[in-house]
Amino acid sequence: MLRSMYSGISGMKNFQTKLDVIGNNIANVNTYGFKKGRVTFKDAISQSIQGASGGGTKGGTNPIQVGLGATLGTIDTIDTQSSMQTTGRTLDLAIDGDGYFVVNDGTKDYYTRAGNFYLDDDGNLVNGDGFYVKDSAGANIVISSSTYTSFSINSAGQIIAIPKDGGENKTFNLGIAKFNNASGLTKVGGNLFQASDNSGPATVDVAEKEGRGSVRAGYLEMSNVDLSEEFTEMIVAQRGFQANTRIITTSDEILQELINLKR
Repeated sequence: MLRSMYSGISGMKNFQTKLDVIGNNIANVNTYGFKKGRVTFKDAISQSIQGASGGGTKGGTNPIQVGLGATLGTIDTIDTQSSMQTTGRTLDLAIDGDGYFVVNDGTKDYYTRAGNFYLDDDGNLVNGDGFYVKDSAGANIVISSSTYTSFSINSAGQIIAIPKDGGENKTFNLGIAKFNNASGLTKVGGNLFQASDNSGPATVDVAEKEGRGSVRAGYLEMSNVDLSEEFTEMIVAQRGFQANTRIITTSDEILQELINLKR
């Protein structure tokens, strides 16, 4: 069977994956804190017809090889900082830096750049799914309306709550996580990330420390998807897919001609 046909099949599969990633990026163009994906390819193995040679009574010769198609290289998470949208809501928070908020579902820690937080009936600071937002010491943040009259959040990630009894203000420090390789985090859905073997463990501390960034209250980080870039990549993927189908069609026509030799 012609090698070109299988090369074309491998190219079609790769561009299908690229279109899947592009589709997911476009679907999340308005998802707060979303980090887009990027697909890279690499050539598959090459079949050697003749090896390289050198020395002797004549000059050397280069190897003669035929490539056997392409394969998927990586699907990268592009964790670049995105623009911020002003909301004016106190519990909408954005990180201007490399850090991540820490949330917990009651059993496990997760990390997110989406800072649309809320207070539940008991005064716990939670995200939209009810996961507890953690402070720098790993404890829940509780701002009960029965205890505090109001609160504010500064750029250092400090939640300063004013007690009803007129006593000393209570300060909660938002936990901000940092990773050696943030691109190695695993996406688990719901705007959440999980540490992986290649991201390294999370180091949690206060904001404005060791590159974690500052906290902006009243803002939300937008998705870092650029629609113009995604549409351009979609055209490239579409044309690449079409070109690989043409390889298969041409290979099929050649095989048909071989079959016709018998007639």
